[in-house]
Amino acid sequence: MAELSPGMAAPDFTLPDADDQPVSLQDMRGAYVVVYFYPKDNTSACTLEARSFTEEMEEFERLNARVIGISPDPPRSHKRFAEKHNLSVHLLSNPDHDVIAAYGAWVRKKRCGREYEGVDRSTFIIDPEGKIAAVWRNVKVDGHVDEVKAKLEELAASSAAS
Repeated sequence: MAELSPGMAAPDFTLPDADDQPVSLQDMRGAYVVVYFYPKDNTSACTLEARSFTEEMEEFERLNARVIGISPDPPRSHKRFAEKHNLSVHLLSNPDHDVIAAYGAWVRKKRCGREYEGVDRSTFIIDPEGKIAAVWRNVKVDGHVDEVKAKLEELAASSAAS
């Protein structure tokens, strides 16, 4: 499968949220959607990332953007994670990794000489028509939310100009 890049159609998905309710990308057409893939609820970097997005949620809403976090964790784990950290990002569950893989974020990793498959922290902006507008791979959490926000502002400005 080709690596996703700006201009390509975003792979569609329907996944359960923390309340076990189905959420479909298709239903979000007309708005920007920030989809970020993360390895695991309640780990330090994943918590920092989710809290950083939550802290800027009003700004994302002002930019007509929804924020979705996807990990392999089950809905029950997402619910506890969101409640514990007062998160407002919409967390979706993908335990079979098919959506994570469709976005190229399910990868072979290596740590301490051991190889395994896991989530590559990645973020995508999907435009209101359902096309990939921006891609970040191998995300470092510090400053990342500001990068995403700046890119959304740039996209909104260029779409308003045309």
